[in-house]
Amino acid sequence: MEGSAGCRVRWLVDEKDGAPNFAMRQFDVAPGGHTPRHSHPYEHEIYVLEGAGEVIEGDQPRPLKAGDVVYVAPDDVHQFRNTGTTTMKFLCMVPHIPEGTPVKVLPECAG
Repeated sequence: MEGSAGCRVRWLVDEKDGAPNFAMRQFDVAPGGHTPRHSHPYEHEIYVLEGAGEVIEGDQPRPLKAGDVVYVAPDDVHQFRNTGTTTMKFLCMVPHIPEGTPVKVLPECAG
């Protein structure tokens, strides 16, 4: 996704697997890497598997470590950053997202 660095996403469960409502993804974020600072009109839930980092909620950073959970409400601006020395891995659960659903990447992350 535009505005990310050192970030890989794998879809673990989705509609193709018969899941009627939600999908599960795994994010692997390299040291110093990050997702884009963005918002979208759907919620998601995060469970940190390993590594260390932070979630930026609006303008406020909050530290993350293995075992932490994060709820991101619809339209909340957010970003995940790896501040550690090993890959930060987390699960991300989202409702099925219709094709064409807008994701707003903040200007400092575009291009």
